[in-house]
Amino acid sequence: MVSGSSTLVKDDRLQALIQWLATSQQVSKPTQLAPASADASFRRYFRTQDADSGRTYVIMDAPPDKEDTGPFVRVSRQLDDMGITVPRVLEADEEQGFLLLTDLGQTTFLSGVNEDSADRLYRAALQTLVRLQSQGMSMAEGLPAYDAALLDREMTLFSDWLLGEQLQWSLTDSERQGWHQVKQTLSQAALAQPTVAVHRDYHSRNLMLDADDQGGLGVLDFQDAVKGPLTYDAVSLLRDCYVRWPDEAVNEWRRFYFLSLVEAGLQARRDWDDFVLAFDLMGMQRHLKAAGIFARLWHRDGKAGYLADIPNTLSYLYEVGQLYAKRPGMRWLLDALESRVLPECDALREAG
Repeated sequence: MVSGSSTLVKDDRLQALIQWLATSQQVSKPTQLAPASADASFRRYFRTQDADSGRTYVIMDAPPDKEDTGPFVRVSRQLDDMGITVPRVLEADEEQGFLLLTDLGQTTFLSGVNEDSADRLYRAALQTLVRLQSQGMSMAEGLPAYDAALLDREMTLFSDWLLGEQLQWSLTDSERQGWHQVKQTLSQAALAQPTVAVHRDYHSRNLMLDADDQGGLGVLDFQDAVKGPLTYDAVSLLRDCYVRWPDEAVNEWRRFYFLSLVEAGLQARRDWDDFVLAFDLMGMQRHLKAAGIFARLWHRDGKAGYLADIPNTLSYLYEVGQLYAKRPGMRWLLDALESRVLPECDALREAG
């Protein structure tokens, strides 16, 4: 008989999930639930094992008033059809927000990668991404658009939560003008790119390695996929908020990704300079969004664990911004980072 771990909060949803799992046709004798992972949303994940078969499973708890399981179910099926390893949905109760999933193990890309394996694993992750993009053209047509409104809402998280809540900085009219130019510059660059299916959170915590380290790569957290800019997922991976690699390695992997796109017919070889520009500015848009989300997770949701990732995220923003200081709004952003944002956020390295 399945039960909740004594360390888990005895809430109503957990009890409902336990009752639902007891009716499973896949898991004949589920064992005690244990937390499987945490993410930056309202979803929770638990792991259980079938005492008869020994097979492990993951159960998603997605409160229907806060999360829609429909996109996860649809995108999981589409990625699986492409030959990309994802958690397969074995059973679903979308009304309650419960999904029984295959278990991709407990070794994330972030926890498993090291200096010896980094080159091999990053190339594998980029090859998986190119497969998603090249084989996912029809899938992309059915996804929400990564449009100007969404890009703007994401960047506004930075001014609302990182500046407004974390730093208690209320922008003046003049500062708002500079901030508007920043958002316009980055949004226009993003919208000028070719469009593909975008995972939207393709990074080291959402990729899984197989237990035997045979090169298998699993992909998680794909339910927010959109149709959007070509470089978004690659810069999310290579300029990851959670881990940093030397510029020389990142530049080499970026070149590998570019040539893979050329081979797949998604990029013209002559467009290298345009590709680098698009990649860099796309990364700035993502890092503004991420820094804002990390601040929101603390101030709204009480999750302090992401505060320590803000300084690394801002350092990417500042370093890349210096390369494009003459573009509209960039001087304002660099001055803001230098004068206040970076000094006040540097102490967060010890947070979490």
